[in-house]
Amino acid sequence: MQDAGFILGSYAVTFGAIALFAWITVRRGRRLSRQVPTDEQYWT
Repeated sequence: MQDAGFILGSYAVTFGAIALFAWITVRRGRRLSRQVPTDEQYWT
């Protein structure tokens, strides 16, 4: 149990990095989608 803090901290850093990457990717995608003309937006 001496390493529990290190293990939990590692999990927190890992999940935080994944969440940050996902947030940046979604934000970038939304910004790029605004540049596509309406008639070419196949996802709507």
